[in-house]
Amino acid sequence: MILASGIFLLTLIFVIWQPKGLQIGTTAVIGAIIALIAGVVSFSDVQIVTSIVWDATLAFVGIIILSLVLDEIGFFEWAALKMARFSNGNGLKMFVYSILLGAFVSALFANDGAALILTPILLAKMRILKLNLKTIIAFLLAGGFISDSASLPFVFSNLTNIVTANYFNIGFAQYFFDMFIPYIVSVIASIFFLWLILRKDIPKSVDISLLKEPKSAIKNMKLFYFSWLFLAVLLVGYFIGDIYGLPVSLFALGGGIIFLIIASIAKTVNPKTIIKDAPWQVVWFSIGLYIVVYGLKNAGLTDYLTIILKDLSLRGDAIAVISTGFIAAFLSAIMNNMPTIMIMDIALEDIGNQAMIYANIVGCNLGPKMTPFGSLATLLWLHVLAKKGVNISFAQYSKFGMIITPPVLLIVLLTLI
Repeated sequence: MILASGIFLLTLIFVIWQPKGLQIGTTAVIGAIIALIAGVVSFSDVQIVTSIVWDATLAFVGIIILSLVLDEIGFFEWAALKMARFSNGNGLKMFVYSILLGAFVSALFANDGAALILTPILLAKMRILKLNLKTIIAFLLAGGFISDSASLPFVFSNLTNIVTANYFNIGFAQYFFDMFIPYIVSVIASIFFLWLILRKDIPKSVDISLLKEPKSAIKNMKLFYFSWLFLAVLLVGYFIGDIYGLPVSLFALGGGIIFLIIASIAKTVNPKTIIKDAPWQVVWFSIGLYIVVYGLKNAGLTDYLTIILKDLSLRGDAIAVISTGFIAAFLSAIMNNMPTIMIMDIALEDIGNQAMIYANIVGCNLGPKMTPFGSLATLLWLHVLAKKGVNISFAQYSKFGMIITPPVLLIVLLTLI
């Protein structure tokens, strides 16, 4: 256990630290190699891990490719400008609408997509609006939180969703109908508590005349209109694929590539640039870190968790669901939600409690917001902001996350009982 834990902690430290530009995927792969050499995991374990994460990883890459193409077209900038126009200069309305936009993007384009693409667009618009730094940070914190708290409704909305749905053979349609209410409740609760905590920094009015017209952001109007039809057809495809037991990545990656080809033919995007900018490091990160985590499983960590979760499952639905959600949230906050979801899935395998499985997803999606290193989306979000000259300290982020996450998490978990 000591050796496996040491390798995991060292890998996680380097993933968060990223010394001298060392990328997260490279670090995770190095950690996996060390775990193999040390005998913590075997080559057969690598095959098991790959079989667990391949669909989630490829689906994520596909969603990001689709998002990057839509970004090039001007889809997200148009949406951000529309959101601002709808507010009619009312600061509170703009705050709420920006959260709803984040919830929409997170649901359809995954939490990481919201962090990577929507964040710089919103930041640029807020600077044009000449908002003060406290207001900008308030809007950014709200956007960062909703990117994870709203990543519940679809299997593809979060890597944790895909991994768990595949692990427990939960179909696309079943997952959506089971998690739709928790998603709606999560968005409403998030808006309320974000307003409660950040209300002093929300301006009464905003001069939206400083912003350009939404239509001016669109580079290809025909392709823009076509994109709505394409997204609708793609979403229907997920449900049809579910009937035939087809993997999520077939539609996510396939859809991303098809739309990239269409946009390339329309001479709106450079396919080489899109492929280059796709987050390939996440592929290596997912596989590498999961291999390292599997070493913890081999060392017996999941056995301890299974004992605890089995005991909780006998104490009634309320205690079982709430406790599972908070255990997953706490582990995600201190050791990242990617390894947590795998460890918890393995521990829940023989318990057979569907509500606890969903509670694990909710905990792993919301719990990471308590610390800056809780999720890959937050790490990417902070990295994007730092490149744009906005630095949010560990203490500032953690104070905010520790206050807002527990009440929202509890309310969402109650919908699963």
